[in-house]
Amino acid sequence: MLTTTLSFANLHNHGELFANMLRARHQLFIEHNHWDLPHAMGMEYDQYDTPASRWVVVHDEDGKVLAGNRLTPTTASCGIYSYMIRDAQRGLLATIPEDLLYDEAPVAPDVWESSRLFVSHDVPANRRRSVHAWLVKELANSARGLGATSCLTLLNANWPRWAGRVGVDMTAMGPVMEIEGVNNQVVAMRFGETRH
Repeated sequence: MLTTTLSFANLHNHGELFANMLRARHQLFIEHNHWDLPHAMGMEYDQYDTPASRWVVVHDEDGKVLAGNRLTPTTASCGIYSYMIRDAQRGLLATIPEDLLYDEAPVAPDVWESSRLFVSHDVPANRRRSVHAWLVKELANSARGLGATSCLTLLNANWPRWAGRVGVDMTAMGPVMEIEGVNNQVVAMRFGETRH
């Protein structure tokens, strides 16, 4: 497994990897999960896929995407948008409840948002756990490299069952809520120290 952290500054060095990651997101989120999301040319994207974001992509030597994630600074802004969790709290996203956080969404240079975390539907069941753990480890490394001490993320509420396995300190930041038939919760992943 290889990991590449993509940015608009280095996309040109990695061939089709960025497009392949957006295609993998399309396959999982739109084709498999049937989410109503923007897409074009078989690629899923949204208003947060901007030059402010980074994308951590786990892939093989041939560029086949196994897993991915988007990192967005909580200080980002693009028109009326900032980052997904904050925009949901501000009532800008119809599909995510406004009361997803206990407190006001942070805006700080050392806090980033982790979103669109996925393991490709094509990854065999016997490899999914290791690919997921590898992605979260590399996400933490990339976030630290960007100056983040923590990331907010909206996850399946089953996160306490696997948090210890991925070696990241995680804390609930909001209530469990149902979104499209799945229980979700905002969680803070803290990267001050790596746990093993």
